[in-house]
Amino acid sequence: MTKNTSENLGTESISKLLIKQAVPASIGILVMSLNILVDTIFVGNWIGALAIAAINVVLPVSFFIAALGMAIGVGGSSIISRALGAGNKSKALKTFGNQLTLTLIFTITFSVFGLYFVNELIPAFGGKGAIFDPAKIYYEIILYGVPLLGLVMMGNTVIRAEGKPKFAMYAMMIPSIGNLVLDYVFINILNMGMAGAAWATTASYLSAVVFIGWYFLSKHSELKIHFFHFGLNKAIVSEIGSLGSVTLARQAVVSITFLLVNNLLFDFGGETSVTAYAIVGRMSMFALFPVFGITQGFIPIAGYNYGAKQYGRVKKVIFTAIKYATLLATLVFIGLMLFPEIITRSFTKDAAVIRETPSALRWAFAAVPVLALQLIGAAYFQAIGKALPALLLTLTRQAIFFVPLLFILPNYYGELGIWMSFPIADVLATIVTAYFLYREVKLKLGKA
Repeated sequence: MTKNTSENLGTESISKLLIKQAVPASIGILVMSLNILVDTIFVGNWIGALAIAAINVVLPVSFFIAALGMAIGVGGSSIISRALGAGNKSKALKTFGNQLTLTLIFTITFSVFGLYFVNELIPAFGGKGAIFDPAKIYYEIILYGVPLLGLVMMGNTVIRAEGKPKFAMYAMMIPSIGNLVLDYVFINILNMGMAGAAWATTASYLSAVVFIGWYFLSKHSELKIHFFHFGLNKAIVSEIGSLGSVTLARQAVVSITFLLVNNLLFDFGGETSVTAYAIVGRMSMFALFPVFGITQGFIPIAGYNYGAKQYGRVKKVIFTAIKYATLLATLVFIGLMLFPEIITRSFTKDAAVIRETPSALRWAFAAVPVLALQLIGAAYFQAIGKALPALLLTLTRQAIFFVPLLFILPNYYGELGIWMSFPIADVLATIVTAYFLYREVKLKLGKA
Protein backbone atom coordinates (compact mmCIF):
# COMPACT_ATOMS: atom_id res chain seq x y z
CA MET A 1 0.00 0.00 0.00
CA THR A 2 1.38 3.43 -0.84
CA LYS A 3 1.72 5.93 1.90
CA ASN A 4 -0.88 8.42 0.76
CA THR A 5 -3.80 6.40 -0.67
CA SER A 6 -7.36 6.60 0.57
CA GLU A 7 -6.88 3.23 2.30
CA ASN A 8 -4.73 4.91 4.95
CA LEU A 9 -7.91 6.50 6.30
CA GLY A 10 -8.89 3.11 7.67
CA THR A 11 -5.57 1.93 9.08
CA GLU A 12 -3.43 4.71 10.55
CA SER A 13 -3.55 5.94 14.14
CA ILE A 14 -6.53 8.29 14.59
CA SER A 15 -4.52 11.08 16.23
CA LYS A 16 -1.79 10.89 13.61
CA LEU A 17 -4.33 10.67 10.81
CA LEU A 18 -6.38 13.61 12.11
CA ILE A 19 -3.27 15.76 12.36
CA LYS A 20 -2.18 14.68 8.88
CA GLN A 21 -5.59 15.61 7.49
CA ALA A 22 -6.24 18.70 9.60
CA VAL A 23 -2.88 20.49 9.35
CA PRO A 24 -2.95 20.88 5.54
CA ALA A 25 -6.64 21.79 5.72
CA SER A 26 -5.88 24.37 8.40
CA ILE A 27 -2.99 25.81 6.42
CA GLY A 28 -5.15 26.01 3.33
CA ILE A 29 -7.94 27.75 5.23
CA LEU A 30 -5.39 30.01 6.94
CA VAL A 31 -3.93 31.13 3.63
CA MET A 32 -7.41 31.59 2.15
CA SER A 33 -8.62 33.54 5.19
CA LEU A 34 -5.40 35.57 5.25
CA ASN A 35 -6.12 36.37 1.64
CA ILE A 36 -9.60 37.63 2.57
CA LEU A 37 -8.21 39.43 5.62
CA VAL A 38 -5.31 41.14 3.84
CA ASP A 39 -7.52 41.86 0.84
CA THR A 40 -9.88 43.69 3.20
CA ILE A 41 -6.95 45.54 4.82
CA PHE A 42 -5.67 46.58 1.38
CA VAL A 43 -9.11 47.74 0.32
CA GLY A 44 -9.69 49.59 3.60
CA ASN A 45 -6.37 51.40 3.53
CA TRP A 46 -5.97 51.98 -0.23
CA ILE A 47 -9.61 52.66 -1.20
CA GLY A 48 -11.41 53.51 2.05
CA ALA A 49 -13.55 52.17 4.89
CA LEU A 50 -16.65 52.35 2.70
CA ALA A 51 -15.10 49.80 0.33
CA ILE A 52 -14.97 47.25 3.17
CA ALA A 53 -18.72 47.61 3.62
CA ALA A 54 -19.24 47.31 -0.15
CA ILE A 55 -17.39 43.98 -0.33
CA ASN A 56 -19.34 42.69 2.68
CA VAL A 57 -22.58 43.42 0.85
CA VAL A 58 -21.48 41.48 -2.24
CA LEU A 59 -20.12 38.40 -0.46
CA PRO A 60 -23.47 36.78 0.46
CA VAL A 61 -24.57 36.68 -3.18
CA SER A 62 -21.29 35.46 -4.66
CA PHE A 63 -20.68 33.00 -1.81
CA PHE A 64 -24.15 31.53 -2.16
CA ILE A 65 -23.54 30.76 -5.82
CA ALA A 66 -20.08 29.39 -5.00
CA ALA A 67 -21.72 27.36 -2.22
CA LEU A 68 -23.61 25.46 -4.91
CA GLY A 69 -20.25 24.04 -5.93
CA MET A 70 -19.28 23.42 -2.32
CA ALA A 71 -22.61 21.70 -1.61
CA ILE A 72 -22.22 19.43 -4.64
CA GLY A 73 -18.63 18.80 -3.58
CA VAL A 74 -19.41 17.95 0.02
CA GLY A 75 -22.44 15.84 -0.84
CA GLY A 76 -20.58 13.92 -3.53
CA SER A 77 -17.41 13.60 -1.47
CA SER A 78 -19.35 11.90 1.32
CA ILE A 79 -20.45 9.33 -1.27
CA ILE A 80 -16.92 9.02 -2.66
CA SER A 81 -15.35 8.51 0.81
CA ARG A 82 -17.84 5.77 1.70
CA ALA A 83 -17.58 4.18 -1.75
CA LEU A 84 -13.79 4.03 -1.55
CA GLY A 85 -14.06 2.65 1.99
CA ALA A 86 -16.39 -0.07 0.71
CA GLY A 87 -14.16 -0.79 -2.32
CA ASN A 88 -16.75 0.48 -4.85
CA LYS A 89 -14.52 2.59 -7.12
CA SER A 90 -16.97 2.64 -10.05
CA LYS A 91 -19.51 4.49 -7.91
CA ALA A 92 -16.83 6.95 -6.82
CA LEU A 93 -15.96 7.71 -10.47
CA LYS A 94 -19.58 8.15 -11.53
CA THR A 95 -20.19 10.42 -8.56
CA PHE A 96 -17.25 12.66 -9.44
CA GLY A 97 -18.42 12.98 -13.06
CA ASN A 98 -21.90 13.92 -11.90
CA GLN A 99 -20.42 16.50 -9.54
CA LEU A 100 -18.69 18.28 -12.41
CA THR A 101 -21.83 18.35 -14.53
CA LEU A 102 -24.05 19.64 -11.72
CA THR A 103 -21.56 22.31 -10.62
CA LEU A 104 -21.30 23.83 -14.10
CA ILE A 105 -25.05 23.81 -14.67
CA PHE A 106 -26.03 25.42 -11.38
CA THR A 107 -23.24 27.98 -10.92
CA ILE A 108 -23.53 29.36 -14.44
CA THR A 109 -27.33 29.56 -14.23
CA PHE A 110 -27.32 31.41 -10.91
CA SER A 111 -24.51 33.75 -12.00
CA VAL A 112 -26.57 34.85 -15.00
CA PHE A 113 -29.57 35.30 -12.72
CA GLY A 114 -27.47 37.31 -10.24
CA LEU A 115 -26.15 39.63 -12.92
CA TYR A 116 -29.62 40.24 -14.36
CA PHE A 117 -31.02 41.36 -10.97
CA VAL A 118 -27.95 43.30 -9.83
CA ASN A 119 -29.82 46.53 -9.07
CA GLU A 120 -32.34 44.73 -6.86
CA LEU A 121 -29.96 42.39 -5.03
CA ILE A 122 -27.35 44.90 -3.87
CA PRO A 123 -29.75 47.14 -1.91
CA ALA A 124 -31.51 44.06 -0.54
CA PHE A 125 -28.24 42.94 1.06
CA GLY A 126 -27.55 46.31 2.65
CA GLY A 127 -25.85 48.09 -0.26
CA LYS A 128 -27.66 51.35 0.32
CA GLY A 129 -26.63 54.99 0.30
CA ALA A 130 -22.95 55.56 -0.42
CA ILE A 131 -22.27 51.82 -0.36
CA PHE A 132 -24.25 51.07 -3.56
CA ASP A 133 -21.88 52.32 -6.28
CA PRO A 134 -18.64 50.62 -5.11
CA ALA A 135 -20.63 47.46 -4.30
CA LYS A 136 -22.05 47.31 -7.84
CA ILE A 137 -18.61 47.69 -9.44
CA TYR A 138 -17.24 44.85 -7.31
CA TYR A 139 -20.32 42.64 -7.68
CA GLU A 140 -20.53 42.59 -11.48
CA ILE A 141 -16.89 41.58 -11.96
CA ILE A 142 -16.91 38.99 -9.17
CA LEU A 143 -19.94 37.19 -10.59
CA TYR A 144 -18.08 36.50 -13.84
CA GLY A 145 -15.66 34.37 -11.85
CA VAL A 146 -18.07 32.74 -9.42
CA PRO A 147 -18.57 29.58 -11.58
CA LEU A 148 -14.79 29.12 -11.37
CA LEU A 149 -14.98 29.43 -7.59
CA GLY A 150 -17.75 26.82 -7.58
CA LEU A 151 -15.47 24.38 -9.42
CA VAL A 152 -12.67 25.10 -6.94
CA MET A 153 -14.92 24.44 -3.95
CA MET A 154 -16.23 21.22 -5.47
CA GLY A 155 -12.83 19.93 -6.57
CA ASN A 156 -11.18 20.70 -3.25
CA THR A 157 -13.58 18.48 -1.29
CA VAL A 158 -13.09 15.61 -3.74
CA ILE A 159 -9.29 15.84 -3.40
CA ARG A 160 -9.72 15.63 0.37
CA ALA A 161 -12.08 12.64 0.01
CA GLU A 162 -9.28 10.82 -1.81
CA GLY A 163 -7.08 11.25 1.25
CA LYS A 164 -4.79 13.86 -0.39
CA PRO A 165 -4.94 16.80 2.03
CA LYS A 166 -1.70 18.41 0.83
CA PHE A 167 -3.03 18.86 -2.69
CA ALA A 168 -6.27 20.28 -1.28
CA MET A 169 -4.11 22.72 0.67
CA TYR A 170 -2.22 23.75 -2.47
CA ALA A 171 -5.54 24.30 -4.27
CA MET A 172 -6.46 26.87 -1.61
CA MET A 173 -3.02 28.48 -1.32
CA ILE A 174 -2.39 29.18 -5.01
CA PRO A 175 -5.36 31.51 -5.61
CA SER A 176 -4.91 33.18 -2.22
CA ILE A 177 -1.31 34.14 -2.86
CA GLY A 178 -2.12 35.14 -6.43
CA ASN A 179 -4.96 37.38 -5.26
CA LEU A 180 -2.71 39.29 -2.87
CA VAL A 181 -0.07 39.90 -5.55
CA LEU A 182 -2.71 41.04 -8.04
CA ASP A 183 -4.35 43.23 -5.38
CA TYR A 184 -1.10 45.12 -4.98
CA VAL A 185 -0.67 45.50 -8.75
CA PHE A 186 -4.26 46.41 -9.64
CA ILE A 187 -5.14 48.60 -6.65
CA ASN A 188 -1.87 50.16 -5.49
CA ILE A 189 0.11 50.41 -8.73
CA LEU A 190 -2.55 50.67 -11.46
CA ASN A 191 -5.00 52.53 -9.20
CA MET A 192 -8.01 50.52 -10.46
CA GLY A 193 -9.92 50.86 -7.18
CA MET A 194 -12.85 48.48 -6.59
CA ALA A 195 -12.57 47.09 -10.11
CA GLY A 196 -8.94 46.15 -9.42
CA ALA A 197 -9.90 44.31 -6.23
CA ALA A 198 -12.60 42.40 -8.12
CA TRP A 199 -10.42 41.43 -11.09
CA ALA A 200 -7.64 40.27 -8.78
CA THR A 201 -10.09 37.93 -7.04
CA THR A 202 -11.58 36.61 -10.29
CA ALA A 203 -8.15 35.92 -11.81
CA SER A 204 -7.16 34.03 -8.66
CA TYR A 205 -10.16 31.70 -9.09
CA LEU A 206 -8.94 30.84 -12.59
CA SER A 207 -5.48 29.91 -11.29
CA ALA A 208 -7.08 27.50 -8.81
CA VAL A 209 -9.17 25.83 -11.52
CA VAL A 210 -6.03 25.27 -13.59
CA PHE A 211 -4.26 23.62 -10.65
CA ILE A 212 -7.21 21.37 -9.74
CA GLY A 213 -7.59 20.34 -13.38
CA TRP A 214 -3.91 19.39 -13.47
CA TYR A 215 -4.29 17.34 -10.27
CA PHE A 216 -7.14 15.18 -11.57
CA LEU A 217 -5.36 14.59 -14.88
CA SER A 218 -2.11 13.64 -13.14
CA LYS A 219 -1.01 10.36 -11.58
CA HIS A 220 -1.80 11.71 -8.09
CA SER A 221 -5.57 11.17 -8.42
CA GLU A 222 -7.32 7.81 -8.25
CA LEU A 223 -10.39 9.27 -9.97
CA LYS A 224 -9.73 8.97 -13.70
CA ILE A 225 -13.10 9.72 -15.22
CA HIS A 226 -14.30 9.43 -18.84
CA PHE A 227 -17.06 11.15 -20.78
CA PHE A 228 -19.72 8.60 -19.82
CA HIS A 229 -19.21 9.50 -16.15
CA PHE A 230 -20.61 12.99 -16.84
CA GLY A 231 -24.06 11.64 -17.68
CA LEU A 232 -26.35 12.31 -14.73
CA ASN A 233 -27.43 9.28 -12.71
CA LYS A 234 -30.73 9.77 -10.88
CA ALA A 235 -29.77 7.85 -7.73
CA ILE A 236 -26.40 9.57 -7.41
CA VAL A 237 -27.83 13.02 -8.12
CA SER A 238 -30.50 12.40 -5.49
CA GLU A 239 -27.91 11.38 -2.89
CA ILE A 240 -25.64 14.31 -3.75
CA GLY A 241 -28.65 16.60 -3.45
CA SER A 242 -29.80 15.26 -0.09
CA LEU A 243 -26.33 15.46 1.47
CA GLY A 244 -25.29 18.63 -0.34
CA SER A 245 -28.47 20.36 0.75
CA VAL A 246 -26.93 20.58 4.21
CA THR A 247 -24.07 22.74 2.97
CA LEU A 248 -26.31 24.70 0.62
CA ALA A 249 -28.88 25.34 3.33
CA ARG A 250 -26.14 26.53 5.66
CA GLN A 251 -24.82 28.99 3.08
CA ALA A 252 -28.32 30.10 2.14
CA VAL A 253 -29.00 30.88 5.78
CA VAL A 254 -25.65 32.67 6.04
CA SER A 255 -26.64 34.81 3.06
CA ILE A 256 -30.00 35.56 4.67
CA THR A 257 -28.37 36.50 7.97
CA PHE A 258 -25.96 38.81 6.09
CA LEU A 259 -29.01 40.43 4.54
CA LEU A 260 -30.75 40.85 7.90
CA VAL A 261 -27.70 41.96 9.88
CA ASN A 262 -26.49 44.41 7.22
CA ASN A 263 -29.93 46.01 6.99
CA LEU A 264 -30.49 46.11 10.76
CA LEU A 265 -27.05 47.58 11.40
CA PHE A 266 -27.54 50.14 8.63
CA ASP A 267 -30.80 51.23 10.27
CA PHE A 268 -29.21 51.51 13.74
CA GLY A 269 -25.73 52.81 12.91
CA GLY A 270 -25.39 53.45 9.18
CA GLU A 271 -22.28 52.67 7.14
CA THR A 272 -20.06 52.53 10.25
CA SER A 273 -21.95 49.61 11.78
CA VAL A 274 -22.02 47.72 8.48
CA THR A 275 -18.24 48.16 8.22
CA ALA A 276 -17.81 46.84 11.79
CA TYR A 277 -19.79 43.74 10.82
CA ALA A 278 -17.57 43.27 7.76
CA ILE A 279 -14.50 43.22 10.02
CA VAL A 280 -16.18 40.73 12.35
CA GLY A 281 -16.94 38.49 9.37
CA ARG A 282 -13.35 38.59 8.10
CA MET A 283 -12.00 37.75 11.54
CA SER A 284 -14.43 34.84 11.90
CA MET A 285 -12.82 32.77 9.14
CA PHE A 286 -9.28 33.89 9.97
CA ALA A 287 -9.45 33.36 13.73
CA LEU A 288 -11.21 30.01 13.51
CA PHE A 289 -9.07 28.53 10.73
CA PRO A 290 -7.65 25.73 12.95
CA VAL A 291 -11.14 24.71 14.09
CA PHE A 292 -12.43 24.65 10.51
CA GLY A 293 -9.30 22.73 9.50
CA ILE A 294 -9.96 20.02 12.07
CA THR A 295 -13.59 19.83 10.94
CA GLN A 296 -12.54 19.36 7.32
CA GLY A 297 -9.88 16.83 8.28
CA PHE A 298 -12.42 14.94 10.39
CA ILE A 299 -15.02 14.44 7.62
CA PRO A 300 -13.16 12.04 5.26
CA ILE A 301 -11.82 9.99 8.20
CA ALA A 302 -15.28 9.56 9.71
CA GLY A 303 -16.90 8.88 6.32
CA TYR A 304 -14.33 6.30 5.21
CA ASN A 305 -14.36 4.35 8.49
CA TYR A 306 -18.15 4.45 8.69
CA GLY A 307 -18.31 3.04 5.16
CA ALA A 308 -15.82 0.34 6.21
CA LYS A 309 -17.95 -0.40 9.34
CA GLN A 310 -15.03 0.38 11.65
CA TYR A 311 -17.24 2.07 14.22
CA GLY A 312 -14.64 2.05 16.98
CA ARG A 313 -12.43 4.27 14.85
CA VAL A 314 -15.39 6.52 14.04
CA LYS A 315 -16.09 7.04 17.75
CA LYS A 316 -12.45 7.73 18.47
CA VAL A 317 -12.10 10.33 15.74
CA ILE A 318 -15.23 12.15 17.00
CA PHE A 319 -13.82 12.60 20.51
CA THR A 320 -10.30 13.37 19.30
CA ALA A 321 -11.55 16.03 16.89
CA ILE A 322 -13.74 17.68 19.54
CA LYS A 323 -10.86 17.73 22.03
CA TYR A 324 -8.37 19.32 19.62
CA ALA A 325 -10.89 21.78 18.18
CA THR A 326 -12.09 22.94 21.61
CA LEU A 327 -8.54 23.60 22.79
CA LEU A 328 -7.74 25.66 19.71
CA ALA A 329 -11.04 27.55 19.89
CA THR A 330 -10.29 28.52 23.47
CA LEU A 331 -6.92 29.96 22.46
CA VAL A 332 -8.64 31.96 19.72
CA PHE A 333 -11.17 33.25 22.25
CA ILE A 334 -8.42 34.52 24.58
CA GLY A 335 -6.65 36.37 21.77
CA LEU A 336 -9.81 38.07 20.54
CA MET A 337 -10.89 39.14 24.00
CA LEU A 338 -7.48 40.70 24.75
CA PHE A 339 -6.66 42.50 21.49
CA PRO A 340 -9.83 43.65 19.67
CA GLU A 341 -8.72 47.27 19.21
CA ILE A 342 -5.35 46.29 17.74
CA ILE A 343 -7.18 44.02 15.33
CA THR A 344 -9.58 46.80 14.31
CA ARG A 345 -6.81 49.34 13.70
CA SER A 346 -5.15 46.99 11.21
CA PHE A 347 -8.20 47.33 8.94
CA THR A 348 -8.88 51.04 8.98
CA LYS A 349 -7.97 54.45 10.36
CA ASP A 350 -11.61 55.54 10.50
CA ALA A 351 -12.19 56.75 14.08
CA ALA A 352 -15.88 55.81 14.18
CA VAL A 353 -15.20 52.26 13.04
CA ILE A 354 -12.36 51.92 15.56
CA ARG A 355 -14.71 52.99 18.37
CA GLU A 356 -17.48 50.52 17.49
CA THR A 357 -15.74 47.37 16.27
CA PRO A 358 -13.86 46.12 19.41
CA SER A 359 -17.08 45.67 21.38
CA ALA A 360 -18.69 43.94 18.38
CA LEU A 361 -15.76 41.53 18.13
CA ARG A 362 -15.99 40.60 21.82
CA TRP A 363 -19.72 39.90 21.61
CA ALA A 364 -19.55 37.98 18.32
CA PHE A 365 -16.81 35.63 19.60
CA ALA A 366 -17.94 35.32 23.20
CA ALA A 367 -19.07 31.67 22.84
CA VAL A 368 -16.30 30.45 20.53
CA PRO A 369 -14.92 27.82 22.99
CA VAL A 370 -18.15 25.77 22.82
CA LEU A 371 -18.59 26.14 19.08
CA ALA A 372 -16.14 23.34 18.23
CA LEU A 373 -18.55 20.67 19.46
CA GLN A 374 -21.35 22.09 17.33
CA LEU A 375 -19.23 22.12 14.17
CA ILE A 376 -17.85 18.60 14.65
CA GLY A 377 -21.27 17.21 15.61
CA ALA A 378 -23.00 18.59 12.52
CA ALA A 379 -20.10 17.50 10.29
CA TYR A 380 -20.31 13.92 11.63
CA PHE A 381 -23.87 13.35 10.40
CA GLN A 382 -22.95 14.78 7.00
CA ALA A 383 -19.84 12.56 6.79
CA ILE A 384 -21.81 9.36 7.40
CA GLY A 385 -24.57 10.22 4.93
CA LYS A 386 -27.39 11.08 7.36
CA ALA A 387 -28.71 14.13 5.56
CA LEU A 388 -31.73 15.05 7.72
CA PRO A 389 -30.00 15.32 11.13
CA ALA A 390 -27.03 16.99 9.45
CA LEU A 391 -29.36 19.56 7.90
CA LEU A 392 -31.24 20.21 11.14
CA LEU A 393 -28.07 20.59 13.20
CA THR A 394 -26.53 22.86 10.59
CA LEU A 395 -29.60 25.10 10.65
CA THR A 396 -29.90 25.30 14.45
CA ARG A 397 -27.19 27.91 14.85
CA GLN A 398 -28.22 30.38 12.15
CA ALA A 399 -31.85 29.75 11.19
CA ILE A 400 -33.47 28.28 14.29
CA PHE A 401 -31.79 30.47 16.92
CA PHE A 402 -29.85 33.39 15.41
CA VAL A 403 -32.50 34.76 13.02
CA PRO A 404 -35.31 34.81 15.63
CA LEU A 405 -32.95 36.47 18.13
CA LEU A 406 -32.26 39.20 15.55
CA PHE A 407 -35.97 39.99 15.50
CA ILE A 408 -36.35 39.94 19.29
CA LEU A 409 -33.28 41.35 21.05
CA PRO A 410 -32.85 44.65 19.10
CA ASN A 411 -36.35 45.63 20.26
CA TYR A 412 -35.02 45.72 23.84
CA TYR A 413 -31.30 46.46 23.48
CA GLY A 414 -31.01 48.28 20.16
CA GLU A 415 -27.81 47.64 18.21
CA LEU A 416 -26.32 45.81 21.20
CA GLY A 417 -29.09 43.22 20.82
CA ILE A 418 -27.78 42.35 17.35
CA TRP A 419 -24.31 41.60 18.71
CA MET A 420 -25.72 39.70 21.71
CA SER A 421 -27.52 37.35 19.33
CA PHE A 422 -24.23 35.79 18.18
CA PRO A 423 -23.08 34.08 21.41
CA ILE A 424 -26.60 33.17 22.56
CA ALA A 425 -27.29 31.36 19.27
CA ASP A 426 -23.90 29.58 19.48
CA VAL A 427 -24.58 28.24 22.98
CA LEU A 428 -28.13 27.07 22.20
CA ALA A 429 -27.04 25.33 18.98
CA THR A 430 -24.21 23.56 20.79
CA ILE A 431 -26.58 22.20 23.44
CA VAL A 432 -28.89 20.74 20.78
CA THR A 433 -25.98 19.25 18.79
CA ALA A 434 -24.46 17.69 21.92
CA TYR A 435 -27.74 15.90 22.64
CA PHE A 436 -28.07 14.39 19.15
CA LEU A 437 -24.40 13.44 18.94
CA TYR A 438 -24.55 11.74 22.35
CA ARG A 439 -27.56 9.68 21.23
CA GLU A 440 -25.86 8.68 17.98
CA VAL A 441 -22.64 7.61 19.69
CA LYS A 442 -24.51 5.67 22.39
CA LEU A 443 -26.93 3.88 20.06
CA LYS A 444 -24.94 3.34 16.87
CA LEU A 445 -21.32 3.37 17.97
CA GLY A 446 -21.63 2.44 21.67
CA LYS A 447 -20.93 -1.26 21.24
CA ALA A 448 -17.89 -0.74 18.99
